[in-house]
Amino acid sequence: MENDVYLYGMVAASTVHVLRSDFAFPKPNGYAEIEHTLPSIGGEAANSAIVLAKLGLRTRLDGNWIHPRNAERVKGTLAAFGIDVSRLSVTDDGDTEEVVIADGDSRTVFGKYAAFQAGPRQWNEPQAEDVAAARIVCLDPFLRAESRRAAELCVAHDKPYVTLDSPYDDYVAQNAAAVAISHELRDQAYAGRDMREVFGHYLETCRGLVIFTFGGDELWYARRGGPIASYRPYAIEPVDTTGAGDSFRGAIAYGLLQGWTDERTVDFASAVAACVCMSYPHALNAPGLDGVLTFIEQHRDRAKE
Repeated sequence: MENDVYLYGMVAASTVHVLRSDFAFPKPNGYAEIEHTLPSIGGEAANSAIVLAKLGLRTRLDGNWIHPRNAERVKGTLAAFGIDVSRLSVTDDGDTEEVVIADGDSRTVFGKYAAFQAGPRQWNEPQAEDVAAARIVCLDPFLRAESRRAAELCVAHDKPYVTLDSPYDDYVAQNAAAVAISHELRDQAYAGRDMREVFGHYLETCRGLVIFTFGGDELWYARRGGPIASYRPYAIEPVDTTGAGDSFRGAIAYGLLQGWTDERTVDFASAVAACVCMSYPHALNAPGLDGVLTFIEQHRDRAKE
């Protein structure tokens, strides 16, 4: 079956604790009040899949294995959005699970991802037929050799893919139609470096659209040989910023499928991320395409300083 988007990457059972609005994430030995505790879905690929399904696209999801104790919740929740989860494997060896603490400005994740990535493989191999059957691919770079294999399959089948938080010297970033880089990757891989210089290295080595996001501050985007443009995200009062970057990545893929300009694509992706940040638990209760377009229309006259 042909799909609009094939997503390969991270999927996790998640529990989100949303703090009361007059509390922030506490310092050591501090205290904060929990207002809501909500079951949710984590993982970059899963969050992107939810957003793209809400935007009306046919999506197929594959990636890491799911533990039986979480299988019904994870697969059932995703399937309810129309996402094809038939590729997801359920096994006792799967162990991705997370707890998220969200306040108005941040989200703090507790999980086992370091052990997951350093230990034995806990994920499926990407399938060439899934790549070939998609119009575009969303690819997470975190599944070691299999992520690279997925990128190679995209190149071999001439399928554009969108990735995130992949270093500029990595094959996955270099061959992407678009790559979005957040502060998490920059803080880990390029600490102490001049970010304009790092951005320049991405432009030199990557063939697609390069985007650096900075939370609520201006983001940068450009293509090799072109000027660096900046864009100010929508000013909102967030309630849960979890999955904002994943949603942004998914919306970039949507814009590329529509054949939009980079400026329009970035604006749309920023609107999608803003809508996700105003919902909890994040993407699960965010609006679909009509809601996003209404949000953009309501903010059409915002200052462009």
